[in-house]
Amino acid sequence: MAPSTTGLILLGLTSAAFAGVLPRYVEPRQGQQCKCYEGDACWPAEDEWDSLNKTVGGRLVKVIPPAAPCYNEFEGIPTYNEAKCEEVTIGWRNQPYMIETGATPLRQYPSNNTCRPTEDPTDTCTIGYLAEYLIMATEKEHIKAGIDFAREKNVHLAVRNTGHDFMGRSIAAGSLTINTHSFSQKEIISSWSGPGDYSGGAVKVGAGVQGRDLYRFLNQQNPPVVAVGGECPTVGFSGGYIQGGGHGPLSTLKGMAADHALEFDMITAKGEYVTANADKNPDLFWALKGGGPATFGIVTSVTVKTHEEVPVAGAFININSTHTTDSDLFWKAADAFHGLANHYVDHNMFVYYELMELRLHIQPFTAPNMNAAELKEALAPLYEKLDALGVAYDTGIKEFDTFFEMYIDMYEDENAGDNTIIGGRFFAREDIENNQAGLTEAFRNAVQPPNYDLTGILIGHIVAPGIGNPTADNAIHPKWRDASSFSIAALTVATNASLAEKEHAWDILTNTVDAGLIAASPNGGAYVNEGNIEHPNWQEEYWGDNYPRLLGIRKEWDPEGLFYGKALVGTEEWDLVDEPPRLCKVA
Repeated sequence: MAPSTTGLILLGLTSAAFAGVLPRYVEPRQGQQCKCYEGDACWPAEDEWDSLNKTVGGRLVKVIPPAAPCYNEFEGIPTYNEAKCEEVTIGWRNQPYMIETGATPLRQYPSNNTCRPTEDPTDTCTIGYLAEYLIMATEKEHIKAGIDFAREKNVHLAVRNTGHDFMGRSIAAGSLTINTHSFSQKEIISSWSGPGDYSGGAVKVGAGVQGRDLYRFLNQQNPPVVAVGGECPTVGFSGGYIQGGGHGPLSTLKGMAADHALEFDMITAKGEYVTANADKNPDLFWALKGGGPATFGIVTSVTVKTHEEVPVAGAFININSTHTTDSDLFWKAADAFHGLANHYVDHNMFVYYELMELRLHIQPFTAPNMNAAELKEALAPLYEKLDALGVAYDTGIKEFDTFFEMYIDMYEDENAGDNTIIGGRFFAREDIENNQAGLTEAFRNAVQPPNYDLTGILIGHIVAPGIGNPTADNAIHPKWRDASSFSIAALTVATNASLAEKEHAWDILTNTVDAGLIAASPNGGAYVNEGNIEHPNWQEEYWGDNYPRLLGIRKEWDPEGLFYGKALVGTEEWDLVDEPPRLCKVA
């Protein structure tokens, strides 16, 4: 059984159709230990891929970029299809559509932008940094088969769920990628009877369940319940989200998502099925709660606590160029807003905002256990500061019976297709209290780096998980418990940027944008799921004092380094070299 093809076009091609393709990868240097790639003597033969395809029930596919129908050919194979090209062009900015492509990221920078929708079919489409083969797994046995194959054949292995991955770790050039998005199990447990001292309600969540779907499912229970989840509707709850820690709209009230994990089901680098909880594999259980995505194995499900629904009030504030074109006045308003971060979280709020030059979009202020009048009173200090500055703004407040109703009404969908690189940092309460002016200056330089032609955006989350849960026995950076705010700093890079231009952008992000944020918040840290993948001190920034223990657990469960994602625990021994990137042992 030959592998099929994927990329929103099913052309009925077999892997033999690609047999004449020239090798894409530079041969490894003498003595260099690398994973095997197409064109290498060690690359699995066609009959070996066919055998794997039989093992996984025909779920192995040869990856074709989803925009290939806009081009006359891909690797010598005719691909042009006008209707499919129009479909993918429309869907390129739509997250649910792009999730179903199987192998592509929601943000395109990690793909290398070598096959985007185009109106000129004579342009060239190449695979870029996408996987070579993809297993669209629907059963645990499919995942095990992919793990075993990659381990035995020395193939670069990657894991992709929804592709909601700011840092591009789910995209690996030349890899065999396992897609877990089909694991959509959602099971209510009325009373947890497993290990630990918790006996309340819980929900078992499959690896492919997205945030909004989980919230909706829990709201449909009688009575409705809720779990600590993310802000974005498309994030895979049981995948990288909770394994990285997981902040969200209820985190100031309840803590991080990983604080509420009761049990994980996982498949190891040896292809073994294991359960991790307070009694079984307790060190692994600790590590999976914040130790990083796809690091210790492939998680197929997680069981987490559920909580009673709560009434919630929500608000928005907008300040943009229709209100003022005075840049200095605008930044005074931004300073007034963020300078009250500690005040917001002291009222159990979570605040989501987007900040650019002359654009501050705050939606929503999420205020659990408040009505509209109470939220208005809590926001009075901000309104007073804005009024005193003389800056105009739009605002509104609503109240809802449940968090879910508020989430559906006020949280906005996000687009796909952005070509951004990201950094970011969480900010300690004391840094906000003592150095908000320094933070504001760092924010301003982040959205418009001085003396450079790049523009950026801050995607902000005012959140204090340490209020909802001051201590937790897990791998999350301990400094998260002292944080009151977290911002992603994103810079837009041209889709046709050269390698030198990309390196220049990363230099600005690391040494200007992130360096400014670090200098302004010496007591903060970085978030493993939404940080700078090129950070020179990522071990300390992502995990602090927890890193040595995490490294020991990683070596126990994956001693050969089968699972790889840049700037994840235990990956110091590996590096991506050459172009396109090849994964090799550090000499």
